[in-house]
Amino acid sequence: MTISIGEKLPAATFKTMTADGAKSVSTEEIFAGKKVVLFAVPGAFTPTCSNNHLPGYVENHDAIIARGVDTIAVVSVNDVHVMGAWARFSGGEGKVQFLADGSGDFARAIGLDTDLSAAGMGLRSKRYSMIVEDGKVAQLNLEGAPGQAVDSGAARILEQL
Repeated sequence: MTISIGEKLPAATFKTMTADGAKSVSTEEIFAGKKVVLFAVPGAFTPTCSNNHLPGYVENHDAIIARGVDTIAVVSVNDVHVMGAWARFSGGEGKVQFLADGSGDFARAIGLDTDLSAAGMGLRSKRYSMIVEDGKVAQLNLEGAPGQAVDSGAARILEQL
């Protein structure tokens, strides 16, 4: 069942890359008492994710933060090393928190997992964005068409803030 507006995010643990190496971070640490923009991509370094989705959040970082957001985070069903490399390569390091949902546990728990085995990618996350306030979903934007980042992009989030 897909998570809905007004529902609390389930407890989960992500991995994130730090200067000291991989670190576990919980949903509690990320979302408790904060306003967070969270967006998800099917895969780091994939064309739509790297060329369209992530850049909008990096470019609009200051405008999003200026509207009362504490953190912008991206989550993907990739390992922490891939997410760390994507952060460095994309220019998003220090602007966006890169969260690895390596086994897809979070994607499954919120009902936004998808099977991309036909494309050779296996279990992944659907493309979406959300505004989370103190751990509860305040806005949820599911992407309507594959290969696009319009409904879940930074411009849409800016309209909602």
